[in-house]
Amino acid sequence: MKYLIVGLGNPGPEYELTRHNIGFLILDRLVDQGKGIFSSARYGEKAEIRFKGKQIHLVKPNTFMNLSGKAVSYWLQDLKIPTEHLLVVLDDIALPFAHLRMKPRGSSAGHNGLNHIEETLGNQNYARLRFGIGNDYPKGRQADYVLSNFNDAELKQLPEAMDKASEMILSFCTAGIERTMNQFNQ
Repeated sequence: MKYLIVGLGNPGPEYELTRHNIGFLILDRLVDQGKGIFSSARYGEKAEIRFKGKQIHLVKPNTFMNLSGKAVSYWLQDLKIPTEHLLVVLDDIALPFAHLRMKPRGSSAGHNGLNHIEETLGNQNYARLRFGIGNDYPKGRQADYVLSNFNDAELKQLPEAMDKASEMILSFCTAGIERTMNQFNQ
């Protein structure tokens, strides 16, 4: 059984520790724990880990957030993975910081990465794991906020929250989305 986990973010060192890059950060942590290594691949960086008999492909697109669908579509087709085995990991300003929520499908809620994935795939029928980044920004400053670095208090909370997100990803691949949502959603 193969799974595709796509962490959303933007490539480049200037974006590395920004709120918008939490998808990349979670996949980095999962690969470190799973003893994998990211290497350059088509449309981004790719790693593969195995867990309880599952083959888990992790992708960090280098297409920038607004064109994430290119990488998702390419890797689903190249690896012959059904969309039921796709999980997209992303930031969410509607959730309090470090809150996690997995859903089997849904709207983009204005998230540019999800917008492009939906456009490219032609549907919203894929799982997503949303990581709350809060919404502590003045009106009209959303872009600045999501592209800003985590503050010191948030950085202290990140390791535990990213470990929980990693657990949720592995559970998605082994126990399925319903059981994972029942166990982990806050």
